[in-house]
Amino acid sequence: GGKFALPPLGEAEPEHGLSALTAVTPLDGRYGRQVKGLRGLVSEYGLIRFRVLAEVRWLQTLSETAGVPEVPTFGEDATAVLERIATGFSVADAQLVKDKERVTNHDVKAVEYVIKQMMVDSGVEELATAMEFTHFACTSEDVNNLAHALMLQSTLEHEVLPAMDELVAGLEGLAKELAAVPMLSRTHGQTASPTTVGKELAVFVHRLRRQREAVAAVELRGKMAGAVGNYNAHLSAYPDVDWPAVAENFVQRLGLTHAGCVTQIEPHDYMAELFDAIARFNTILIDFDRDVWGYISVGYFKQRVVAGEVGSSTMPHKVNPIDFENSEGNAGVANAMLGHLATKLPISRWQRDLTDSTVIRNLGVGLGHSLLAYKSAMRGVGKLEVNEERLAEDLDAAWETLAEPVQTVMRRYGLETPYEQLKALTRGKTVSPEDMRAFIDAQDLPEDAKARLAKMTPATYVGNAKDQADNL
Repeated sequence: GGKFALPPLGEAEPEHGLSALTAVTPLDGRYGRQVKGLRGLVSEYGLIRFRVLAEVRWLQTLSETAGVPEVPTFGEDATAVLERIATGFSVADAQLVKDKERVTNHDVKAVEYVIKQMMVDSGVEELATAMEFTHFACTSEDVNNLAHALMLQSTLEHEVLPAMDELVAGLEGLAKELAAVPMLSRTHGQTASPTTVGKELAVFVHRLRRQREAVAAVELRGKMAGAVGNYNAHLSAYPDVDWPAVAENFVQRLGLTHAGCVTQIEPHDYMAELFDAIARFNTILIDFDRDVWGYISVGYFKQRVVAGEVGSSTMPHKVNPIDFENSEGNAGVANAMLGHLATKLPISRWQRDLTDSTVIRNLGVGLGHSLLAYKSAMRGVGKLEVNEERLAEDLDAAWETLAEPVQTVMRRYGLETPYEQLKALTRGKTVSPEDMRAFIDAQDLPEDAKARLAKMTPATYVGNAKDQADNL
């Protein structure tokens, strides 16, 4: 009857290698397969790889700068070596950097030393001669800010935007397919003027599409202006070179927008813009997830059953909306991280403090959970089947919703107190088709207006909902 024994912890715990079972975060464990495309982009390896790219491109830029004769234009052999280093940097190469970092206790300096060693090992004399111009006039943040911008550039292009596009396209296809399927609306949870399933999905297509464009429109920025942003070291060595122009051209050739007036760091304002835009997309997705969850709950949608899946460990009948719940949960986790990044990164004491360094290493966490949310929602959308019988049942029980068109037509033809008459007939009451048609027949309306209203049902009173979905 005593306490159960627990396994030993601390020093007694055996060493475990990193695997899906021992990973601390679910992005590298349970969900690793779904976000594996991020591993070469926002991991430690990805950061080192893009640092190397920035360092090599800066050295090549110096070789093309007429005012820096000590770094002549590189020949064919030197260029080939530098290209291999810049574009072929492997995980094994990155391990050399980590090994060097254990000695230097400085990550960017370790990158510099490894690049220099590769240049020497190449046997190309002009690279050995130019070796000390690696990291020339740079502060670590010149390299880091460019690496982070390049990480984001590649991650947006290859992972985030394609996943957003796939989700929006999937919703658009479903919206058009269900454009004409009538559905009872609910405002404040109560019956309201009918719509169509497709139109309500179209609302989310418009909203998500707009935020996707906002994400794509954010300018990714970079600087190469030295220790405090004034080109102090550059000008001390080569006072006649137009360093701001050299830096601007260099940054633009990387596909980034040049940040001209800075401190030691690029101030990360663009990152705040980007993460806020992604978070808005995610917030709209949470709204969608919850709406579809509700529609499934009331039977408007069925979910295709996947053979072998279990919905509950004790209730065999369950087919739970787990994809939308997973999407909602991951979008929430993503937004928590993205929100912190957006509010913290633009703040740095004086010309620079180090608080951004540890925080910015988590940008992959916010993007990874965002991707999980998009993929989960897309899986859920792929399982949806509309239940037209259930939709029709709710519509046929909501004849009170025709109070709106009837009182509106009565207003047009000048009848007295139309709103109040319909309120007395319908508010808080069950209204049958016969009740509504008898009321219409008793009104002093033109015969064509009466006939149009008498023909109307909750299922046909949908305005231009179908057109809105068709015209996406």
